[in-house]
Amino acid sequence: MFDEPAESPADRLLDPASRARERAEESRIHAQLAAVFEGPRKLDAQLRPLDATLAREIQRTMGRLEKSRTPDSPILPPAVSADAAALLDMPHARDLARNDYYVYRRPGEAMIVRWLEADEVEVFYERLQAHFDAAIEGIRDDERAALGWKQDPAAAAYLKALDAIQVTMADWYLRDAIRKHGIYVLSTQAADEINITYLADYVMGVAVEDIVGSASAPPVEPAEGDLAWFFKLFALRGVKDGIEQMCFFAYLQKTDEQW
Repeated sequence: MFDEPAESPADRLLDPASRARERAEESRIHAQLAAVFEGPRKLDAQLRPLDATLAREIQRTMGRLEKSRTPDSPILPPAVSADAAALLDMPHARDLARNDYYVYRRPGEAMIVRWLEADEVEVFYERLQAHFDAAIEGIRDDERAALGWKQDPAAAAYLKALDAIQVTMADWYLRDAIRKHGIYVLSTQAADEINITYLADYVMGVAVEDIVGSASAPPVEPAEGDLAWFFKLFALRGVKDGIEQMCFFAYLQKTDEQW
């Protein structure tokens, strides 16, 4: 009467608590992507051109900051605090708009930068938590529908572990520690392939051409390879004079070998 739900070999090997944590991690990744890039669709943010020299400067600085971290912590060492502070404060130094998205692109490559400050940061955390809560609740509903009818102790334990998950995204972002101790924190998220139309159309609500340019945009009837881009997101946070600051930097590169 019922079809067996599809399970991967990895699902069968993980214990119920580990499977639940894995699904929570999926929700966290989804929430971060949505909260960082939903500005044009939800918050009237604009896309602005980014100077090539400035784009490379930001890219190099983010790279240095990433290399300075220890493998087990996103907290940046004091030695690079000046670089982190300068990058976060760049809108003031360079007369750049906050909340908007600065885009630099050339064939097969794109960079996106966004700065937030003060109340904009507060809105970001509210949206981040809302996206996580919606994502994990959707997973709970799907898994209950797929597994709840089973007389299976492992499935029951997994569903119970899912229900018990409570994640405060501000804690994951170390928000209290940043504000209390004045530290700088850099988190990263990477994907070997992200669907560029999903990012542009669904998350941002903009045309793909506005991000990657017409030369790199997928055709009207794209093959799977036309949509695949390498993606890496850097999320830098800190405080200046009691005011929270954020800088998000995304690097995208076409996975097609021709680039």
